[in-house]
Amino acid sequence: MGLAGCGAQAAADNSDGGDSTQGQQTDTAMTQTTDSSDVKVEVETTMGNFTVMLYGDTPRHRDNFVKLVKEGYYDGTLFHRVINEFMVQAGDPDSRDARPGQQLGAGGPDYKIDAEIVYPRHFHKRGALAAARQGDQVNPARQSSGSQFYVVTGKKLSEGELAQMEQYMQQSARQQIFNSKVQQHRAEIMQMQQTGDRAGLDSLQKRLVAETESEAAAKPASLTPEQRTAYSTVGGTPHLDGQYTVFGEVVSGMNVVDSIEKVPTGPQDRPRQDVRILKMKIVE
Repeated sequence: MGLAGCGAQAAADNSDGGDSTQGQQTDTAMTQTTDSSDVKVEVETTMGNFTVMLYGDTPRHRDNFVKLVKEGYYDGTLFHRVINEFMVQAGDPDSRDARPGQQLGAGGPDYKIDAEIVYPRHFHKRGALAAARQGDQVNPARQSSGSQFYVVTGKKLSEGELAQMEQYMQQSARQQIFNSKVQQHRAEIMQMQQTGDRAGLDSLQKRLVAETESEAAAKPASLTPEQRTAYSTVGGTPHLDGQYTVFGEVVSGMNVVDSIEKVPTGPQDRPRQDVRILKMKIVE
């Protein structure tokens, strides 16, 4: 943690996972709703069908997904990004008529969806449905793509790997706290940089580091018992937790997602043989 690079955005770009550069930059104005009911959607693909449940406590994402399903927005689109033991990603409308080898991942409607990160209740366990988004450097509010989504496959973690993950979470939490403090003192830091006040910068850095360590120690980041059980028994991708909106999960047909996950891929992790969403429909 240091102040030397304050002129650029301090936060690191957590860009792996469901993050492709996609969508337009216009913010969405999705209608707020008091309806908290879950909704099930059947996804028919060229490799079989699976059903997802959209969570009622992420209503903006639920309602947007339902809207797109009813419009037939996803019909004919591809799973354009597939990574074994990680996730399968879809929802790019440009994939519908894509040429072989065409780079995909930038398509979507002309809006984004405000983040609904309900963590740790919803996390990246195997079968989780989450929204893709651009990285933190260009999207600090972590707004979701208007259409692109991914389904987590992941892998099981050992106790040692879970311990390493908690260390990573704690380091990430400290960095986020420190970055926030740097932004709060941005004008002061830039002034000292311009005047060459190295002593002032060093003093401020020591103070912010001390404050960061104190705050991080008061509320250490850790996995919940539910997360530990899920990641050790069925698997997932815990390094994405708290950074992307998880808005549903697969409730049947996960074997189909597993099959999609394992297809041979080429450049940009695109399946060499197209895997297509034929249609989606709301189910009771």
